[in-house]
Amino acid sequence: MNARTPTNPHFFTGNYAPLTEEYDIAALHIEGTLPPELSGSLYRVGPSPQYAPRDDNYHWFSGDGMVHAFHIAKGKVSYSNRWVRTPKWQLEHEAGRALFGTFGNPATSDPLAQGRNGGTANTNMLWHGDRLFALEESHQPFELDAYTLTSKGHQNFGDRLNSRCTAHPKVDPESGDLHFFAYSPDGPCSPTMLYGVMDKHCEVTRLQSFTAPYASMAHDFMVTRRHVLFPVTPLTLSMERAMRGKPLLAWDAGLRTYVGVMQHGGAADTLRWFDSDACHVFHVMNAWDDGVTVVAYVMQSETAPGLPDTEGHPGDPDAMAARLCRWTFDLSGTDTVFRREYLDDLVAEFPRIDERYTGRRNRYGFYTCHGTSRARDDSESVLYDSLARFDFDTDERSMHTLPHGDVVSEPVFVPRATDAAEGDGWLIAVAWREQERRSDLLVFDAMDLAAGPVAVARLPHRVPFGFHGTWRPDLYRAGAWPDGQSLRTETVA
Repeated sequence: MNARTPTNPHFFTGNYAPLTEEYDIAALHIEGTLPPELSGSLYRVGPSPQYAPRDDNYHWFSGDGMVHAFHIAKGKVSYSNRWVRTPKWQLEHEAGRALFGTFGNPATSDPLAQGRNGGTANTNMLWHGDRLFALEESHQPFELDAYTLTSKGHQNFGDRLNSRCTAHPKVDPESGDLHFFAYSPDGPCSPTMLYGVMDKHCEVTRLQSFTAPYASMAHDFMVTRRHVLFPVTPLTLSMERAMRGKPLLAWDAGLRTYVGVMQHGGAADTLRWFDSDACHVFHVMNAWDDGVTVVAYVMQSETAPGLPDTEGHPGDPDAMAARLCRWTFDLSGTDTVFRREYLDDLVAEFPRIDERYTGRRNRYGFYTCHGTSRARDDSESVLYDSLARFDFDTDERSMHTLPHGDVVSEPVFVPRATDAAEGDGWLIAVAWREQERRSDLLVFDAMDLAAGPVAVARLPHRVPFGFHGTWRPDLYRAGAWPDGQSLRTETVA
């Protein structure tokens, strides 16, 4: 790491700091008992930059992706982690220093980086078509080997997907189709959007583009049985602004929030735009059709968390606090304003569901949150100490809170069986143990969070704070992960 001190130094301290080692651990120490039915792999990804940033406006979102894999079978857990060796990672590794400005800002990038692929593959993991991908929304999916995490490169799926692609695609549980989208597919900061469908064999079957009300970082979207919804919030993109030394990505409070609603199979020119006062959503929990309305559960804030206004000034921490919110769209009339209603008073993020109910009415939702009401601290933007389950039938919330100082990651739900009732299964998450400066894998009974984890797999090192993950069932191969514990550590210079 070089000596430059970024504007956000907390992104290089504590458990935000990069991990510079790649490990293979054949068997983690287990406390408690892993459920015998739990067999598969959890993949998580997050930023772990090779080198300190070139510019003072570094943001954690732009760090190099590192994947952490936990393989669970026969009551044991093995672990490995690898940097995603993107073209950016390779170019900078060869140069021995950072070459790309934050978010690829050309004003602060080295000439060696001009026109080169700056993808980080640091945001989400996807298992689809028996293939594993690391995702971030400015580039194509990056494929990895599911067992070794060997990098296979960005994929264009038969030359059909040649632009950026969302980090939050949605799989239809009945057809197996993957729905995806992209913002600014026609070039940096363009006000266009792309929507596509990929079948269960990774064949792209549908692609269409349309123009949004303005250029926005649209991080997530919604899919129901009959509709696709595209949120456009005032988290705006402007290359002209960036070249003036202002933020490339910034909150423009003078704009309204829009949501485009389109029927499955409909033409782009049939999009119906709904709007509301300015608000923001990074993550969607779920959405479904309810007669002549569409209902969505989202994590809504009044301004975009962790990002400045158009002049580079920090936002109001209270307004940045996301909470569970219901959005309702009435498709029967002519009113274009959608309704918003907060459902929970705790600051929360990283919503997940039993994904067998994607696009269908779900009773349960899971998320991270603060165990007590508090203002949002931007230096602690992902430091949630609790896991919650919300019952939308009863409006009741149950919760497990970690010891003081510990932090829990986004949870991933795993059903007990393919035909189990909704929510019957396990919630899996990674915890940062502040006092011990290392991490654990936690396994909960999803219907009894208050009881605490049924099993804990202890890591000897830390997993840096990250974003999202996915579960792949039954990946274990006999003999693939040997008995006993062995550790190989490779430090990448």
